[in-house]
Amino acid sequence: MISLLPVYMNDDSKHNHAIKVKLLLFGSIAEIFGRKNLEVAVEYGTTVNQLISRFQLSEQIISGIKIAIDGQIIDDFDVQLSDSSEIALMPPFSGG
Repeated sequence: MISLLPVYMNDDSKHNHAIKVKLLLFGSIAEIFGRKNLEVAVEYGTTVNQLISRFQLSEQIISGIKIAIDGQIIDDFDVQLSDSSEIALMPPFSGG
């Protein structure tokens, strides 16, 4: 079961406050979470990599999941999240 409780990821940050981000979940990822979207609190300075670790999504990343922040697909998972960001987790699509 995936924990949905806030976890503060970056204890050495000079900005010691939480931000809220929204996860948009598609396909098998939505099935894992049992919902299509989720708002979570993370510490200011949290990266996409830390979010992936928090929700134990490393296997899905390896299998080809794409991540978009505010509508832009990213390849650099070290990017820091901003308050009110929308993070879309999209498994590979098939079909024509």
